[in-house]
Amino acid sequence: MTSEKDIIQSAQARGRVFDAPSGHWVYRVLPNRLWPYAQLARWDRPIGWWLLLWPCWWATALAATAGARTGDPLVTVLPSFWHLLLFLIGAIAMRGAGCTYNDLADEDIDNQVARTRSRPLPSGQVTRSQARLFLALQALVGLVVLVQFNRFTIVLAVASLAIVAVYPFMKRITNWPQLVLGLAFSWGALVGWSAHFGTLGWPPVLLYAGSILWVIGYDTIYAHQDKEDDALVGVRSTARLFGSRTREALMILYGGALALFLGAFALAEVPMPAIAGLLAAGAHMYRQISVLDIDDPAECLRLFKSNTVVGWLIFLGLVAGGLWTVVKPLV
Repeated sequence: MTSEKDIIQSAQARGRVFDAPSGHWVYRVLPNRLWPYAQLARWDRPIGWWLLLWPCWWATALAATAGARTGDPLVTVLPSFWHLLLFLIGAIAMRGAGCTYNDLADEDIDNQVARTRSRPLPSGQVTRSQARLFLALQALVGLVVLVQFNRFTIVLAVASLAIVAVYPFMKRITNWPQLVLGLAFSWGALVGWSAHFGTLGWPPVLLYAGSILWVIGYDTIYAHQDKEDDALVGVRSTARLFGSRTREALMILYGGALALFLGAFALAEVPMPAIAGLLAAGAHMYRQISVLDIDDPAECLRLFKSNTVVGWLIFLGLVAGGLWTVVKPLV
């Protein structure tokens, strides 16, 4: 029987992370010499940038829907396509930059964990200098995207970099690194709103708070994959903190997220279709909790990835709510 060590060594020999998804376009389109950089940026694992993107898109759609209730016929009820595109490009670039930075900070830990030992830095496929240069290039793309927005949004987005900078080190000093990840990954809830209005308000603040709880929840599920290795190397996480009480913790986290999202929708006075999308997302969250097996890494990964469904349900509900403001008077 082939051991995990043999699988990892075989993957390293082929220039791939051992658990890299087979058949991905990265390995079919890019030349082999670029694979390590694609793996640093996690281009072969799009779930990360989707999860970073959703708070941005939610806030963009929420702002458009909130603007539609002003009665101004010139105010669109649909989120700005230009803003959605900018957030998409920015999410891919900054998630890649964040992962590259995280790998630079965690090279010593990654070298001790079976699942991450074959990553480009610990396996020697790229040098630290090459990784730093790649990080700078990705950050430059993010900067080009950022300067397309208003001044308030630029300052607001730059403020998030302090959280991003400290995140990789939190797993060494606190049982709540997922909270810090939530603070960083949810920042788009503030930026998406400010890009539309040039200011903030209670709806995006509540959306941001709810997204933080959502992030803690799904990243706790993700962290259960590595809890045994994490215990050996001294890495902390909410997965280790909650342990066998993870289901109960997720009920509180996901329930709190839904309540805060509902508060944001109420303050923005979004129509009923948006609430329907939120209820559908809640049903999906409940199913995650009901089928979760914290001792099955493959199941944890599958449930973690399924949170993009939550993102789509909430976003499409908000878009439908905006359209309803136009359709309702005609009915």
